[in-house]
Amino acid sequence: MIFREVEDRDLVLRARKGKVDAYNALVSRWETKMYNYLLRLTSHSEDAQDLCQDVFLKAYQHLAKLDDPARFGPWLYRIAHNEAMSHLRRQRPEDELVDQAVGSMPGRRMAPVEVTLAVESALARLSSEQREAVILKIYEGFKFDEIAEILDCPASTIKSRVYTGLDLLKEILAPVVRGPVPGAE
Repeated sequence: MIFREVEDRDLVLRARKGKVDAYNALVSRWETKMYNYLLRLTSHSEDAQDLCQDVFLKAYQHLAKLDDPARFGPWLYRIAHNEAMSHLRRQRPEDELVDQAVGSMPGRRMAPVEVTLAVESALARLSSEQREAVILKIYEGFKFDEIAEILDCPASTIKSRVYTGLDLLKEILAPVVRGPVPGAE
């Protein structure tokens, strides 16, 4: 991870000097992670693709404002967070995902794709704040203080959101893991 930060720092410094290939290298390095993060927040591939492009465009336009070039990753996630939240505020409530995976035939062993769908569906049932904190911690691997920086709130709030979100996920996914309750049919 130290090498990546040094490399990001060097690429940012080169990109600030007008070296487009350096910025293209940053995009190549971060685009998959950024797309996956945005996809988990929006649940729509096309929205995630559009937002990803917007994030990298804004990052390029504001690269000079990045105080610490070694912190490019968290800074990029902050831009992505802002873009995703703006996008989600514009969405209509009826665009919410329908919970189909959780509770469907819980007595049998689930295929990996079904598990993924169940987890994604359960994530969609969390509040947006809890969902994003859990995604940043579990899927993206950030530390609590880094998430606090990205979301611009205290680390204690982030810890609360993550632990509450994980508790709710356990509760939502419990029927899938345990199977049906005997005699409840």
